[in-house]
Amino acid sequence: MLLKQHRHTLRSLEFIFCRIPSAIFEQFFGCMHIDGSETHGIHDLYIKSSRVFDNKSSLVPSGLLSFLVSGSKLQAMHAKLIFDVLVESSSPLVTLEISENNLAGWLSRVVREPLDSSSFIEPKMPLQSLRELTLRGNNLKKEDAEDLCYILVHMPVLQCLDISDNAIMDGGIRSLIPYFIWALLKDYPLTDIKLNNCNLSCSGVANLLRSLPPIKTPLNTSSFSFIAAPLAKFLASPGVRKLNIEDIGLGILGFQQLEDQIPRETALQYINISKNRGGNKAAYFISKALLYAPNITCIKAGGNIMPPESVEVIYRALKESRAEFLPHVIFIEILDMVNHCQSSQSIPY
Repeated sequence: MLLKQHRHTLRSLEFIFCRIPSAIFEQFFGCMHIDGSETHGIHDLYIKSSRVFDNKSSLVPSGLLSFLVSGSKLQAMHAKLIFDVLVESSSPLVTLEISENNLAGWLSRVVREPLDSSSFIEPKMPLQSLRELTLRGNNLKKEDAEDLCYILVHMPVLQCLDISDNAIMDGGIRSLIPYFIWALLKDYPLTDIKLNNCNLSCSGVANLLRSLPPIKTPLNTSSFSFIAAPLAKFLASPGVRKLNIEDIGLGILGFQQLEDQIPRETALQYINISKNRGGNKAAYFISKALLYAPNITCIKAGGNIMPPESVEVIYRALKESRAEFLPHVIFIEILDMVNHCQSSQSIPY
């Protein structure tokens, strides 16, 4: 009754830890059709840690398929059934999340076509309205990354991609590089990439960073493991606004390279360099970031084993950046320096 009453305005619906029979789900989805048509106004449907399949059947409830946006704890067979229906329909999905499953190999069903300019210009698969795709923690390997590339190129408006916690390794990232290059230059460019815990080596990410075109639109990237030189070049792109490089083992040498090669003008607004054991060199890199990134508002640098004298280095940079950029400076809002060596002296500010 409530769903039917609000079917004209309801946009998001979540089922969490639910055990609801398939027949009841069919009633839920049926009552949300607008004015007796087969259309509905739901943009996001989340089904998390819930049972929606009958024990005696492997069939996906038909009413669920046209609404599906997010699935959790699915068997590979069920995920494949869902994906089959989605790619064969014209469902105007905006967000799709299928995370924390064991789905290695199921992307190989996609018919491959050459990754040339014609396939980019003329998308031939459905899901062309998709803007956010999350495939986190699905046990995808480097072979799956190659298969994924053939799907992604047919999502012309995709802006957010999360393939974290999948061991695609360097071979997988090499397969995705042609897609990343195209996706950063298309009319609706990719703006958020998450590659946390993908078992990438420094060489693999360095190869990715060297391959990317100049980035002009705002881009958020998360958790790269890389060497400092290609990163410094990457930071020169005017679209790089947010970067998370927490706990990647930069060390003192890595921060020294970053300090030496960071561009004198960067569009950074947020950076997380925590847990990299950078010592005093981390403080000198922070000072450069404060001077070269006038729009930066958040620096997270906890757990870098910075000595007490690092406080003075950062304090001088804060004063200098304030004086240099006034009246146009956007003052820093968050400076996180927890878990460092303690100083017996009072902080000068």
